[in-house]
Amino acid sequence: ALSAFKKSITIDPEFAMGYWGLAMAFNHPLWEEQDYESAKVVLSKIKNISKLTQKEQDYIQAIRLLYGTGEKWVRDKSYSKAMKNIYHNYPNDLEAACFYSLSMLGVARNTVNKLRLQVEAGSIALEVFQQNPDHPCAAHYAIHAFDHPDLARLALPSAKRYAKISPASHHAQHMPAHIFVQLGMWADAVESNANGWKTSVDWVENKNLSLSKRDYHSLQWLHYSLLQQGLIDQAWSIFAIQQKDMKEGIEAQSNLRAGKYYYRMLAASFIETENWGNIKKFSAPDGWEPKSFSEAGYRFALGFSAAMQGKVDEANKHLLELKTIRKQDFKTNHYKRIEYLKVWELEIKIAIKLYQKDFAAAIKLGKQAILLEDKLPSPSGPPRILKPTYEFLGEIYLKAGKPIEADKYFSISLLRHPNRVRSLIGSARASHAKGDIESAKEKYHKLFVQLENATPDFPELKEAKEFLRIN
Repeated sequence: ALSAFKKSITIDPEFAMGYWGLAMAFNHPLWEEQDYESAKVVLSKIKNISKLTQKEQDYIQAIRLLYGTGEKWVRDKSYSKAMKNIYHNYPNDLEAACFYSLSMLGVARNTVNKLRLQVEAGSIALEVFQQNPDHPCAAHYAIHAFDHPDLARLALPSAKRYAKISPASHHAQHMPAHIFVQLGMWADAVESNANGWKTSVDWVENKNLSLSKRDYHSLQWLHYSLLQQGLIDQAWSIFAIQQKDMKEGIEAQSNLRAGKYYYRMLAASFIETENWGNIKKFSAPDGWEPKSFSEAGYRFALGFSAAMQGKVDEANKHLLELKTIRKQDFKTNHYKRIEYLKVWELEIKIAIKLYQKDFAAAIKLGKQAILLEDKLPSPSGPPRILKPTYEFLGEIYLKAGKPIEADKYFSISLLRHPNRVRSLIGSARASHAKGDIESAKEKYHKLFVQLENATPDFPELKEAKEFLRIN
């Protein structure tokens, strides 16, 4: 968009809507990013709007509110209100509808009760989608609006359509995976993220761009989606790509973005398989200098793995480092919050208590972790908490010999993370342990179907096969 609008004002330096477009492209509402200064510079080039159409004047007045005075969340609300007026005044302008929808999603980022805004934004995007099923923003913003465990089904038609609308966009290839993951549609999620990664690699090569422009976000989601099907060897190969790019980027002092998802892929490699020793296979390369939040996630991964192996001293060492990071200031936003670090600390403590078979203490800590996770944004994609708290508490109850309580928490976890393999296996084991053989058969069959192409020695596949053979 930036490139296209720059060309427009090169052709015609008096083209007001070209400057409007540049300013729009400097705002990334869903990522809580805004290049305020650059936008102010380009908007200052618009001198006289009296000769413009009324609609053009309305668009420009609206964006001036977005880059006006006051805190960003206040400006976001003022801009959204202006876009609402444009949406109502020009009912045939599909772009106005899309930009109003997006503005509401931006406001929702800093709203406590955001569900209503998301639903309204998504419904407007769907209105556009009904009028023009090839409109990219209609599908795109519907996916973002309904990226929630309770709403995802509403965006499934948009998810299935979006990649076809914009085949050259790696982001458009990836975005459907937000809905596929929310619905536990793992094969579709793998295809979506594989296409997102490949499209970005081709784009970088064709445009001769920096490797940092590769879509490592899609790569991380691909890795997680493969693990949910027990495709361990394929997942390792994907993680190896990230490791290679990360190492080469550090050596060349470029493409440092490749390391952004390292701790999440590392943690998933052993959390999703419970092969705790896997953490030693992919050590961080020399020279890696993560930002504080990534450092915290890495320390959790090391500490949690150590605790689950009974290496209490090592676990406590990483726990102390995690606490030190939490007490330091770091920039918070929608994705980076202090509650994540508090949950990670609790989960390391829980793992230690589990090793010591102090189930009462582990259950108490597990309930504290759930209360903290409930304060965080709803699940979207691979769990940012890394080890979902409802799932973990279910496992604690199961180990404590309380399968009825365990099944309750696994059921909640599966509502938040449909078809998540560790919650599925936990729920099947809980049903078996409490003597509900019919329910256990149903769950093990579902697990078997999900894992039918898994690596042959994947333990959960063997377990499901054995249970179904006997029962």
